[in-house]
Amino acid sequence: MAVMQAAVFVEPGKIALREKPIPAVGPTDALIRITTTTICGTDVHILKGEYPVQPGLTIGHEPVGIIEKLGSGVQGYREGQRVIAGAICPSFYSYACQDGCSSQDGQGHAHGYKPMGGWRFGNTIDGTQAEYVLVPDAQANLAPIPDGLSDEQVLMCPDIMSTGFSGAEHANIKIGDIVAVFAQGPIGLCATAGARLRGASMIIAVDGIGDRLTIARQMGADVTLNYREVDVVQEILRLTGGRGVDASIEALGTQSTFESALRVLKPGGTLSSLGVYSSDLRIPLDAFSAGLGDHRIVTSLCPGGKERMRRLMNVIETERIDLSPMVTHRFRLAEIETAYDLFSHQRDGVLKVAITP
Repeated sequence: MAVMQAAVFVEPGKIALREKPIPAVGPTDALIRITTTTICGTDVHILKGEYPVQPGLTIGHEPVGIIEKLGSGVQGYREGQRVIAGAICPSFYSYACQDGCSSQDGQGHAHGYKPMGGWRFGNTIDGTQAEYVLVPDAQANLAPIPDGLSDEQVLMCPDIMSTGFSGAEHANIKIGDIVAVFAQGPIGLCATAGARLRGASMIIAVDGIGDRLTIARQMGADVTLNYREVDVVQEILRLTGGRGVDASIEALGTQSTFESALRVLKPGGTLSSLGVYSSDLRIPLDAFSAGLGDHRIVTSLCPGGKERMRRLMNVIETERIDLSPMVTHRFRLAEIETAYDLFSHQRDGVLKVAITP
């Protein structure tokens, strides 16, 4: 039996490199040889035991690679082709997909799955931090990488870029709007870039790390605020003449950032929430205007599918955005435990790591 190296969840606090069989390919599958992948904040939630997965599951959900083998029913691709697949790999058969919400893909309680939509890699099936990954429903999810784009240029497309952009898309941003983006980690930086592409005239980026605020300006932020140095809510209200922002994007998943995003929002504005929360949220009565403020609070789960991936790579190929500054560290798959230690403790200015088998 042919085997491969894979990073698997062992127990809370431990993800380790193990040997596993290379997956067999079914008619609608594709086996991808991973050339680059990365670690996501959601993987850290799994590492800490804050999001439960089965012991022995291969972690990771951001694949860049080469088609090693195609299922007999997969058409329009060839072995040896460079491809990506979204972190969310929908089937497009479900009620949710056919209702226009493919990221939710109908995989809820009724089917015995965890209520996390179409997120399968590293959640309900083996993921991408390995030498190979099996992509289900491959014809719906494989997106060819344009010639001339490197692995690192498209590495953010499967999750971080798609998620951040969806936060801006769901925020109902109009040309000329003022937008505040709370937290400038990888997803927040992509939300900042997305807000610029949507036509916002002023983007206010909030974080507590100076280097991230510097990158936020490269991504399109007009104003950067360090919450360690200024009362962010009061400063945003001052900048908007007391009106509040048209849209706020919360990209961390904490009570304090969610509450601040709500407090700076104008009546009738939209709070777009991208954070993965580890505990119940509270909505302050005053900030919510006792429910009478015409606020909209919306959430997003990373849109997937080959058309979404094609569009995101178009943005990169036409140089509308450069996400290369976000890859700050590089590791081999054999160093995955070291990479997790660095990334989970946010040391050495890490934003994203590139993992290469």
